[in-house]
Amino acid sequence: MANKRILLVEDDPNFGTVLKDYLEMNDYDVTHAEDGLEGLIAFKNDEYDICILDVMMPKKDGFTLAKEIRSVNTDIPIIFLTAKTMKEDVVMGYQVGADDYLNKPFDSEVLLFKIKAIIQRKEGNATADDERFEFEIGDFKFDSKLRQLSYKDEEARKLSPKENKLLKLLALYKNDLLPRELALTKIWRDDNYFTSRSMDVYIAKLRKYLKPDEKVEIVNIHGEGFRLVDE
Repeated sequence: MANKRILLVEDDPNFGTVLKDYLEMNDYDVTHAEDGLEGLIAFKNDEYDICILDVMMPKKDGFTLAKEIRSVNTDIPIIFLTAKTMKEDVVMGYQVGADDYLNKPFDSEVLLFKIKAIIQRKEGNATADDERFEFEIGDFKFDSKLRQLSYKDEEARKLSPKENKLLKLLALYKNDLLPRELALTKIWRDDNYFTSRSMDVYIAKLRKYLKPDEKVEIVNIHGEGFRLVDE
């Protein structure tokens, strides 16, 4: 199988070269562009599996580049590298279509893990998100097409559209981490204080619905997201 192809757009030549070499050592084919304009040209001239973009760059910043990439390809995964830790920048990143971000300095192994997880998710869930609608969660049966959650022989509960979408995402990631930002951008189309509080309310509702089965639990992974545990 051919190596996955990465477009790395990073204006620090030393850091960019080191990161390119590291990724190539781990069996990725990497094209390194040193500014946003060069990155856009490279993207239009070739096919890539994932883009890794620095935020602060000359000629074209990472957010602008991401918007232009998204206008060409709505599905390609994008990871932002940023020296900024401002929440507004993180939110902005997700709003323009980021799949993930890393604050500099970061652990290279964490980047590798994120790349692998995002590519697998894109490949595995591209059809699963649309086609799979029946789930077993402990003794519950969940039909996302009908928006029905039923426990054993009891009458099915009709879920609201947002409850349904959130439970479906949790079910797709069952026993794995569902990143908070992913749920917010996918369901609420935004990640801010108000949408975050709203999601917490929906999580509390789902916990209440799932309470009859002691083997099932929605666990809060502090600062990261949620995990639907089904023992």
